[in-house]
Amino acid sequence: MKKRTALLLGCILLSGTALAGCSGKEGAGTDPARGEQQAKILLYNNLREPTSLDPPVGFDQVSYDILNNAMEGLTRLGKSQSPEPAMAKEWKISPDGKQYTFTLRDGIKWSNGDAVKASDFEFAWKRMLDPKKPSPAAPLAYVIEGAETYNSDKGPADGVKIKATDDKTLEVVLTKPAPWLLGMVSNPAFFPVHKATVEKNDKWASEAATIVSNGPFKITEWKHDSELKMVKNDQYWDAASVKLDGVTFKMVNDTNTEYQLYQSGGLHIDGVIPADLSQKLFADGKVKVEDSAGTYFYRFNTKMPPFDNVNIRKAFQMAVDSQKIVDLVVKQKQKVADGFVSYGLKDPAGDDFRKVGGTLVKYDAAEAKKLLEKGMAEAGYKTLPQVTLTYNTNDLHQKIAEAAQAMFKESLGVDVKIESKEGKVLTAEQKKLQLQFSRSSWLPDFADPINFLDIFQTGNPNNRTGWSNAQYDKLIQDAYNEPDNAKRFKLLHEAEKILIDEAPIMPLYFYNSAYMQSDKLEGVVRHAYGYIDFKWADLK
Repeated sequence: MKKRTALLLGCILLSGTALAGCSGKEGAGTDPARGEQQAKILLYNNLREPTSLDPPVGFDQVSYDILNNAMEGLTRLGKSQSPEPAMAKEWKISPDGKQYTFTLRDGIKWSNGDAVKASDFEFAWKRMLDPKKPSPAAPLAYVIEGAETYNSDKGPADGVKIKATDDKTLEVVLTKPAPWLLGMVSNPAFFPVHKATVEKNDKWASEAATIVSNGPFKITEWKHDSELKMVKNDQYWDAASVKLDGVTFKMVNDTNTEYQLYQSGGLHIDGVIPADLSQKLFADGKVKVEDSAGTYFYRFNTKMPPFDNVNIRKAFQMAVDSQKIVDLVVKQKQKVADGFVSYGLKDPAGDDFRKVGGTLVKYDAAEAKKLLEKGMAEAGYKTLPQVTLTYNTNDLHQKIAEAAQAMFKESLGVDVKIESKEGKVLTAEQKKLQLQFSRSSWLPDFADPINFLDIFQTGNPNNRTGWSNAQYDKLIQDAYNEPDNAKRFKLLHEAEKILIDEAPIMPLYFYNSAYMQSDKLEGVVRHAYGYIDFKWADLK
């Protein structure tokens, strides 16, 4: 699934009329609790309407950046990027690493005043796994005993080893040790939900008035496709640490418009630097750059000609000079994706997974041309079938697609058609394997390379390529079962090599966080392997 650049997901660009409601004045106001003192309202651009604010359904950054501030799981990623106690005050891990016992805090409440109970977690996690209501996040929980069987509709919910033994205690039994579990349960997919609310109203997460939350802020207003407002949640267990009075999430899906709003005071953060201004802004030292996680890439539909041929896929993969795309199109100092797993994941020896893995993806126009000719001969093509590259509507995605289109023509002599679709439509059609060649991104849900690579297992709902490789599947499963972390990383390196060599995907670049931020704002925590957090933010 993440970084801000990855948030450039589909949405029709806002018209001048729509922008009239985005004045900088919305960042100020009178907070009744403060009398005439100006309220501290952080103004942030979320780019577009969240897919869903139902935790197991959203499963993308535009949803989870909001949820990470409105709700909270057993753990929360702290300022140091490590999981810290949140709804759970402590936990115990069995000697074999397969059983976790979480103890909830005293006095934790939902925004409606009800107590948060361990049963809320049991209900939420099993609901995520319910085969009758498929969640794209469900495979994350397969490390829990019985989870995959239930989610595959081959076993009962009672067989899932998640149990609230009392209001304060949640027991979780795993199929194998999972050193990433504490970080994973900070992910919004594992947030609790208020059972009575969910059972009463299937659409509880679609309007501000019906959302019940348990995080630092609570949602008070939601103007769909325009903005979402939160205020400080006085029921939150750590409300004393929350300095802001609220956060307003704008939904402006155009980089230049976002920059103009930032310049006029209508936003406190500009999270996507306009490409045509980036050189000067970087040179003037106005842009901050932080490490991030995730990969911008294209998916091939391996079930649809001509990409049912591996050499044709590899030809396209090698035909694009990603360095030029980074330097001349995106212009935010990203690193070229020379593999699929991005930087920042340390192996047991302290080395970076990506550096150890080496360069797996490379630009080579001459070799790409040879591979295309070889693939066309194998498939019996005299003329390559029409190729259409689909991207989700956004100005940057369009520019990248146009640059790739020109490179395919230059390197391969192939005329590629490009088209745009609204983000939700593109994702839905990808899942149904209705698109031939399409834009995508992967934003990891926890800090482990297995979370990049397991999505391409046969049948994984996040695969969306139709690709299947038995050796790859076995390596991923062996990695899940391997208790020796050094050996586990070796298996994952082998899997990544197969993934790139078989080329169901075409990685372009790794994400980073390049942004400008108001001097008045401090304390925002950006998680490379998590979501933006305003819990500790403050406006001076």
